Amino acid sequence: MRVLGVDPGLTRCGVGVVDGTAGSPLRMAAVGVVRTPAEEETPRRLVLIERGIDAWLDEHRPEVVAVERVFSQHNVSTVMGTAQASAVAMLCAARRGLPVALHTPSEVKAAVTGSGRADKAQVGSMVVRLLRLDAMPKPADAADALALAICHIWRAPAQNRLQRAVAAARRGLVPPTPKGISPS
Repeated sequence: MRVLGVDPGLTRCGVGVVDGTAGSPLRMAAVGVVRTPAEEETPRRLVLIERGIDAWLDEHRPEVVAVERVFSQHNVSTVMGTAQASAVAMLCAARRGLPVALHTPSEVKAAVTGSGRADKAQVGSMVVRLLRLDAMPKPADAADALALAICHIWRAPAQNRLQRAVAAARRGLVPPTPKGISPS
């Protein structure tokens, strides 16, 4: 599976492409940052982010786009810019018919380090280790984008099983009960 991870931001939008499957070694295909000038007006910055993400999608052809789920922050203007950049990433993927997966920061930290409370240094260190890199990608937004892609690769199989079970339950189908467990 090839995943484009997007760590949304209005000034620096981290992007990283990882190839792999759960339980197998992972490989970084590319990593970088889409930058916009702080002095530009927000609509123009969003266009620049769109062009940057479209270029990454054209060049790397991911199967899935994993985006950090925006959560409430203390600075409202920061969260607004992050949410807008996130929406642009989702829009770019949706226009191409690519699935979009949203992962919270704590999900990403837990998937990559084993702890949902890990700090940026721990996440970066594990990204380097898991992808067998010589150094941590800079800036941190780039490393975070790789962590998002890793998280999705590892979590996707379980999420897909859960989605199939929910869909079956909605259709009135009950999956078989494992031996030794009563369905009560």
